[in-house]
Amino acid sequence: MGKRLFDILAAALGLLLLAPLLLLVALWVRLDSPGPALFRQTRVGRFGVPFTIHKFRTMRVAPGAAITVGADPRITRAGRVLRQTKLDELPQLWDVLRGVMSLVGPRPELPKYVALYPAGLRERVLAVRPGITDPASLAFSHEAELLAAAADPEREYREVILPAKLRLSADYAATASLAADLRLIWITLGRVLRG
Repeated sequence: MGKRLFDILAAALGLLLLAPLLLLVALWVRLDSPGPALFRQTRVGRFGVPFTIHKFRTMRVAPGAAITVGADPRITRAGRVLRQTKLDELPQLWDVLRGVMSLVGPRPELPKYVALYPAGLRERVLAVRPGITDPASLAFSHEAELLAAAADPEREYREVILPAKLRLSADYAATASLAADLRLIWITLGRVLRG
């Protein structure tokens, strides 16, 4: 079974089975703070094509930094739980179904960070569909805490975390296979269930 066919079947099944949970979470987000249930943002997808990513909104509707640092005061009560359990990522199953994302692939970045990618790595990372999980997102699952400990979080992200994530993403893109994807999905689910 090809990667894309697996993505379609798994995302469709996930959306179908999780529909009641998705509705309850959307309602909770709306009741917890003013604003829409979904957060939408432009990210860079395969071959550098921009697309809109969907997540459950975890922050108050207010301007702020692009990166989340530690216990960011913009995070809502519901948002704290959704981030800890990774339930905020579930709407991306729709992005997988519509073909702009995959279950496994390099996490899609903001255009301003993609502009910092070295040319060679940029070409390799953007040759595959971005994903909900990948080796870099597993390695940096506590990224917000790492940034909170930095004197300059934005600089720490640009100069330390982003290059490390980019190398992991490029390695994944070079060796991607359905078997490797299944292993990464299994590890991700295990971590989510363990909290």
